[in-house]
Amino acid sequence: MFFVRRSLRAWPLPLTAALLAACTTPAPVEAPKHPVLAPASMVAAIRAAGDREQSVIAVHPLADPGISAWQAAAETDVQAGHYDAAATTLDQALKRSPESPDLLQDRAEVAVYQHDYALAQKLAQQSWTLGPKLGPLCARNWETIAQLRLEAGDDAGVTTARNWVAKCHVQGVNRF
Repeated sequence: MFFVRRSLRAWPLPLTAALLAACTTPAPVEAPKHPVLAPASMVAAIRAAGDREQSVIAVHPLADPGISAWQAAAETDVQAGHYDAAATTLDQALKRSPESPDLLQDRAEVAVYQHDYALAQKLAQQSWTLGPKLGPLCARNWETIAQLRLEAGDDAGVTTARNWVAKCHVQGVNRF
């Protein structure tokens, strides 16, 4: 009898601990600070920035037919999801015309598809350095950097890049 009473006295403490453990809730999982963007959405935003840019000044250098053919082939590869093939095609074009801002920006966008964000930023900056610094290409350059900063969770970098996108626009003279 003494054994039974003693074992009953030991039960309340473990039973209480088990009941309390069952009542606890797990700690909330913190949501990521910045959304993870799909490369296709990033490139769509980059191209949309260029399409939206309606500056008075838009510099379009003379197109080399050979380079234009490579750009068209690369765009076909991108549309088919063959990003490595598009990168190879654009790299060949860049060997022929290494200081072409358009080619550099196209290659930067393909690098985004390939998740090579360091290369994408380098190429977009190089394109801006060599390019007109105004108009649609300028907007694509800076929107590329904005998208990459957004992906990295760098809010200050996003703000700075978006301010530069706005500087790509040249307002026309109002003629009443």
